Amino acid sequence: MIKLEKLDAADVAEVRNIAVRDDQVKFVGTAKEFLTDRHEATHLHVIKHDDQLVGCFKIDLAYADDYDFCTEGSIGLRTFLIDANQQGKGLGTLAVKALFPYLKENYANYPRIYLTVNAKNPAAHTCYQKAGFHETGEHYLGGAAGAQHIMYWNLQ
Repeated sequence: MIKLEKLDAADVAEVRNIAVRDDQVKFVGTAKEFLTDRHEATHLHVIKHDDQLVGCFKIDLAYADDYDFCTEGSIGLRTFLIDANQQGKGLGTLAVKALFPYLKENYANYPRIYLTVNAKNPAAHTCYQKAGFHETGEHYLGGAAGAQHIMYWNLQ
């Protein structure tokens, strides 16, 4: 069973052990970088499968400040990653599907969530599509690793 939770002190050591494949670092960064983001508008979360920490993600309340495609008052999903040793088991899709009720419960005041996924990362793109994110039909071209698909999901 997939469970999403806010990061707490007890999870930090396990998050540090999350492995990111070399070819994915350019898309999501490292677990160490994830933990160093202490901006007050960024909320850190963990993904657990059967009570084992398997991934993490960020909810960015200030996403619209940095990305013109994000509608005012909406939030962003960033640094969504599943441990390299847990990939290929469908956990990413299950975690994204679990994200929707989690967001409705914890971020109900926000109308929409956006994300960008690199065009060179088809596995992640497919995961988001299978889970229920929608394409805007546009691309974000400001990413360090190249063109990115812009996707969203309506919270309200």
